[in-house]
Parts: sequence; structure tokens; C-alpha cells
Amino acid sequence: MKRYRGNLILRFLLLALAAGAPRYAGANDTLPWNNPANAIVVDAYELNEIDWLSLLSDKRIGAFISKASDGLPESFACTGDHAGDTVGHCKTMWRKYAVSRELFQTRRLVARAAGLLWGAYHLARPGNPIDQANHFLEYADPKPDEMMILDLEGVDPRKYMSLEDAQIFVGHIKARTGRYPVLYTNHDTARYIAAYRNDYPVLARLPLWYARYKPEVKGVFPMGNWDNYLLWQFSSGINCSKRRCPYRVPGTLTDIDVNVAPMGKAELAKIWPQGNLLPAREPDPPLILAKIEMEPRETPPAAVASLSPQRPLPDAMVTSSVPQHEVNALNYQDF
Repeated sequence: MKRYRGNLILRFLLLALAAGAPRYAGANDTLPWNNPANAIVVDAYELNEIDWLSLLSDKRIGAFISKASDGLPESFACTGDHAGDTVGHCKTMWRKYAVSRELFQTRRLVARAAGLLWGAYHLARPGNPIDQANHFLEYADPKPDEMMILDLEGVDPRKYMSLEDAQIFVGHIKARTGRYPVLYTNHDTARYIAAYRNDYPVLARLPLWYARYKPEVKGVFPMGNWDNYLLWQFSSGINCSKRRCPYRVPGTLTDIDVNVAPMGKAELAKIWPQGNLLPAREPDPPLILAKIEMEPRETPPAAVASLSPQRPLPDAMVTSSVPQHEVNALNYQDF
């Protein structure tokens, strides 16, 4: 009986020590944003409303990422893509571009002055990837200690930058800055890139900012070259309402995007700028790849051919077009 009690006391002591020790999120953790040891990262596009004094009251927030450029540069002329526009609409587009760029600079000043890490993302669209990369670098003017991100919403080249062009984009960023950007994408796109990582060897080795609006990522990682996420976007207007939200950021509305890092603020700061590729792994056996190639339903031949004549585009990986970065994973269920 004494031995049993002794073992029981020892067990309680071990549990207490484990509860008090710092613990960082892994790929198998559930609700890692509920662990106060893990840093929170907020990201926003130009129409998100932010009360900065309230936002900064949340001491778990370690970084802020803002939308920078979107596709190709604005033409500032009623020709080309704007040939059918009215002069009034052209002027509206100019004003929107000017205001959004000034807002970007203002947010950066406020965030960095408050001690937050800073990052900027480019929303990838169809079109010349080198022009888009130059547009991003001119718009964001990234400093060596700031994170750069390519936001790739899907694999359908009619709606998004093609994977081949995305490789050119990140290669040009590397050539001009000496660093690779981080890849932001959803599960279907990440799984596709991971499955064909021999065809997309650079994309498949970029650190992953992963979008998934579910309480866990069990069974997802390792996926290709990704053992874990760098950041996990777990909350947005898709699964956050006034009644229920995975995490409420003070000073923001329910449409704000919220992310968790698998580490604390101090650890995140040490690795924040990123810039290197992840280690490469051997490709999966054909049998495993076959599970990913679901039979497509009426996929337009041109879209498939632009990806690869050997690789049919899984229907589940073609998502509907969305107007903004925050609504990008319509396949996923809410909490």
C-alpha cells in the first residue's frame, strides 16, 4: 500500500512538473493557440479595421503581417487592362492603390515601433511572375529582418499564379534579396506541391505558412518536405463570429486573420526573417502519390495541360475564386 501511495505521489509530481514546463506546439497538437507559451501572429489586408492601442494590449501577439502587392502593378492609364473602363473607375483604382500603399507604410511604422516583428505578402495572380516579384519588392521594400511571403491560393492557373510561375517568382526574389520567401497556402495546394515536389523543388522546400480552420492538424505532417508548419492560420471570418471564435484579437473585428506559431515570441524572433530552403527528401512511392490523384470531374484540358500533361488536376484542389487573402479555404469545415 505504501509503495502504491509512493508511486501515486511520484506520478502527481511528474504531472505537475510537466504542466509547469514550457511546451511548444507540434504538428500533432490540438488547439495550440490555447497554449500561452505559443506566439500569436496577426495578418491583415487593407480593409481590416484595427484599433492599435487595443491590439497591442494582447502581449501574446509577437508579429504582424500585412498584405502588400496584389498581382501586377496598377497601370495608371485607361488602356490595356483598363481599356474598357471609364475615366472615373480608373481614377478610383489609382486612389485605392495610393491609399493602400500609404496604409501599408503606416501599419509598418506602428507595428515596428511597438516591437512587433513585421512581414509582408504578395497575393499571386496570373501574369508575368518577374513583374509581380519586382512589384512586390518595390511595394514592400522588405528589410533584412522582415519576412517575405508568397500567397498562393490554389493550383488552377486560370485563377491563380501557376506553380511554374510561382517557382520563377520565388527565384527572382532570391536573386534580388539573397533570401527565399515563405509560402502561404491551404491544405489542398500544399498537398499537391508536396506530392510533386520533384517538379516544384523550390516551392516544396519553402517554409510553410499553413491555412486550416480546424482544431488540429493531426495526420497532416510530415507532408513532403514539411515536418511542421512555420505558422498556422487557424482563424478568420470563415470560422469566427460574434458568438464563437477560436481566438479574439482585441481591437479587431471577426474578419481578422489569426495565426499561431509552434514556439514562443523569443524563439520566433530568432528565426523570423527566414530565407533558406528546407532539407529535401526522397519522393513518395507512386502508390502513395496515386492516393492524391483523385479522378477529376470535367476539369478543362487547358488548365490541366498548363500544370503538366502527366498530372491530372484533382477536382478537390480547384477552389472557387475569392476576392481577398482572408477567404481562401472554403473546403474546410468550421469548428
